[in-house]
Amino acid sequence: MSDMREAARRSALAAGAFVRERFNAGRTGRVLAKGKRDFVTEVDTASEAMIKETLAAAFPSIGFLAEESAAAQTGEEFWIIDPLDGTTNFIHGYPAIGISIALMEQRRVTVACVYDPLREELFEAEVGGGASLNGSPIRISGARSLEASLLGTGFPFGAPEHLDAYLRVFGELFHGCRDIRRAGAAVLDLSHVAAGRLDGFWELYLKPWDMAAGALIVREAGGIVSDFFGRDDYLESGNIVAASPALFGFIVEATRRHITPESVADLATHFIA
Repeated sequence: MSDMREAARRSALAAGAFVRERFNAGRTGRVLAKGKRDFVTEVDTASEAMIKETLAAAFPSIGFLAEESAAAQTGEEFWIIDPLDGTTNFIHGYPAIGISIALMEQRRVTVACVYDPLREELFEAEVGGGASLNGSPIRISGARSLEASLLGTGFPFGAPEHLDAYLRVFGELFHGCRDIRRAGAAVLDLSHVAAGRLDGFWELYLKPWDMAAGALIVREAGGIVSDFFGRDDYLESGNIVAASPALFGFIVEATRRHITPESVADLATHFIA
C-alpha cells in the first residue's frame, strides 16, 4: 500500500468516526443553504477540515479540491475531497452518507478511498492494484442482461431544467431493467457498482468530488466509466455512466438517445483545468 493511500485511509476513517457520532446523536449543527436544495452543515465543514489537516501533515506540498472550499485546480497533483456526500440524507437522519477522497496526479486519479461511516465499509483502489472493501478484493457484477440488472441513479435536483430529458432516460431504462434505486449519495452508488451490489449507475449534475474516487474504484473492480456519450471527461462534463462491461452499452445508448452534449453543456464543471 502506498503512503498516499494509507494517508487517505487514515483521514477517511478519522473523519468518518466523527460524522458517525454526530449522525447517531442527531446533531447536524447549523444548516446553511448553498443554493436551492443544496445544503452544508457544520459537520460537513468540520469533516473537511479534519481530512485536509491529516493529508496536509503527511503531504504538505499537495493541494486540495474540496467541496466546501472548492477552487479550480491547475496543478499536477491535488486531493479531491467530498467530506460528507448525502448532506440532505444526513440532515434528515436517512442512513446513506459517504466520505470520498481521491488523488489526482497529472490529470489522472491514482488513489481512491470511499468510506461509509454508518456501515463502516471502506472501499479503496489504486491504479493497477485492484479494488477492495475492508481489505478484501471486490469485482463488478456478473449480470449479463439489462433485464436482470439493478441500476442506481440520482435526480438532477440542482438542475430542474434538465429533468424532462433525464426522465426520458429513466423511463427507457426503467422499462428494461429489473429495478432502479436512488439513495442520494453518488460516492456510495459508484462504490456499490464496484462491489456488484448495483449493476450500473448514471447521473448528471455532479461535481468532481462526487465522482473521482468512485470512478477509479469501479474501474479497478473491472467496470467501465465514461460520460453520457462514451467519453472520458466525466469529471469536467458533470455527467457519468458506470457499469459492468455487459451493461455499460445499454445505459450509454439510452443517455445518447435522449441527451446531447450541447444540451447539458451548461452543467460542465470548471474545477480541473
